[in-house]
Parts: sequence; C-alpha cells; structure tokens
Amino acid sequence: MWSEALTYLERTAMNLVSIRIITGDVARLVGFYERATGVQASWSNDDFAELNTASATLAIGSTRTVPLFAPGCADPAQNRSVIIEFLVDDVDSVYAKLTGFVADFVNEPTTMPWGNRSLLLRDPDGNLVNFFTPVTPAAIEKFAR
Repeated sequence: MWSEALTYLERTAMNLVSIRIITGDVARLVGFYERATGVQASWSNDDFAELNTASATLAIGSTRTVPLFAPGCADPAQNRSVIIEFLVDDVDSVYAKLTGFVADFVNEPTTMPWGNRSLLLRDPDGNLVNFFTPVTPAAIEKFAR
C-alpha cells in the first residue's frame, strides 16, 4: 500500500493550496484579513472561513475544529516562525491604507536585499503578515511567471 501511495505522489504534482490559521475568534480574524486584503471571505459555518486568492487560500478555523484533526494539535495565537505573505501591486499604498487600522506594524515598507519591498505587520492573533512588491528586475522577473 505504501508503494502505491508513493507511486501516486511521484505522478502527481504537489501544490500548496492553503494555509490555515487556528484562532479563538474566527469573526475577528476574518474581518481583519478581509479589510487588509480586500478579499471577501466565504464562510462554511461559524467555525470556518476561507479567503481565496488567485494562487492560494487563507483558511481560518476555530479552535473548535482542532479536535477533528487531533485534540491539542494546534494552539491559537502561538505562531512565532511562519510569515503569511501577500504579493501586491504597490506595498506603499497598502501601508497607507492600513495605517490607523493595523495595531502592530513590525516595519514600514523596506526594500529587502532579495529585491522585494516589504511591509511586515502582525494580525490580531500575533501572526506575522508580509505584504510585498517586487522592485528589482530579478524580483520582478521571478514573480512575472
């Protein structure tokens, strides 16, 4: 059976399609991401919503969904290592739009050594969020695909 699964994986393209955030307050976090991204969430029920973009989905689930996977496997508002990233046309205009709304900017728009202009902030649960715009020829080419 394992060899059949491995053969299937070898034939199948692997695509990252979703990142899921577990939170104690789905409505608050969904409201934050809707306003920050301009993407309207689709709700499955009070415990689960998704913000669908052209390339991936940001899913937001309640702590009540955790036992469906495995009890205690995820804790809300504990992320200290993952950055959720959104490619935007103009990071400086996003910064202007979010000023006064976002409570915790980690940095203002800054051009990084790898060629992206990035705005790093924290969502209401403390998760790091990066809005970025490629600004160097190499970075622009990378994301033009």
